[in-house]
This record gives sequence, structure tokens and C-alpha cells, in this order.
Amino acid sequence: MFHVVLYQPEIPPNTGNIIRLCANSGCTLHLVEPLGFELDSAHVRRAGLDYAQLAILRRHRSIEDCLQRLAGGRVFAIETGAGTCYSAVRYQPGDVLLFGPETRGLPPPLLQTLPPGQRVSIPMRDGNRSLNLSNAVAVVVYEAWRQCGFAGSRDAADADSADATAAASIGAEKAISRDI
Repeated sequence: MFHVVLYQPEIPPNTGNIIRLCANSGCTLHLVEPLGFELDSAHVRRAGLDYAQLAILRRHRSIEDCLQRLAGGRVFAIETGAGTCYSAVRYQPGDVLLFGPETRGLPPPLLQTLPPGQRVSIPMRDGNRSLNLSNAVAVVVYEAWRQCGFAGSRDAADADSADATAAASIGAEKAISRDI
């Protein structure tokens, strides 16, 4: 479905949670070295549980190597303070979702290689620094997957009927609120 790229991740439980997310959403997870931990560490295993067997996981020696192997996919860097809101993007299968390390984000020279419309952020309240990495990945992956109709999920057919039900419900609520 999508490619999730973690550039030099530092915190094992975040990566473990993202392994689990990728297994459940059909994304391929790409880890760009150096990693701040050993992949076989207890923290990664504990957070990822047995999902590592279900996820497609690739390691890359550099961001250049990773992006070269993913050539052809549109790259979206998710970064605090970027100009475009993540939900304004129209995602397509094969898109690359690039996230930086927990303590420092993506390097400015890397961000500058992407057009402004491919540097996206998740809205937050003023004064807050950033979301937890695994939460940020989940927010963006599920929005992208939703836009693609949750393709490949066991509930994809139910998602279409749920959207129709929700739309009908919202329409009914608007009608009710106008009558009050």
C-alpha cells in the first residue's frame, strides 16, 4: 500500500509500535541507518509483539539508498511546522511517507530536496513541540489508507457502507439541528 520510512529512529518502542501498525495496514516499513538501537532488542520485540513476522521490513544504509530503491513513489516528508496539512494531500498507493528521528526531526537539507507541497505536517496546538513518532505515523497512514478505501483490509467493503451511513447520519443531524 504505502512505504513508511523512518530516518534514523532512536526509540525502540516507537519502532515496535510502527512495525505493528505496518503489519496491520499493509505498509512496508523502511528503516534508515544508523538506528538508535538493535532491532532484536527486547523493547522492539515487546512493542511489536509477533507482528514483525507479518510486516515487510527493509533496512537501508542511507536515505539516498532508500529513496533510490523507492524511485517512482511520491515522497512526503512529515515534519513539524511544514506548510501543508497532511489531510490536504491526495494520497496514492505507493506513496512514501518519510518521518524523522524523535529528538531532532528531518535534516533541513533533506527537506529542501522536496517541493513545499510534499512537506506536510499534523496540526497541533501552539506551544507544543511534536507528537510521539508512532502516533504521528498512525495518523498519517490511516488518513492515506482511508483515502484509498482501506484497500486490502478485511473491512474494506464495510468501510464504504460505514461512510454512507455516516454521511446519512450527519445529514439527519443537520436537518434536526435546523428544526430546533
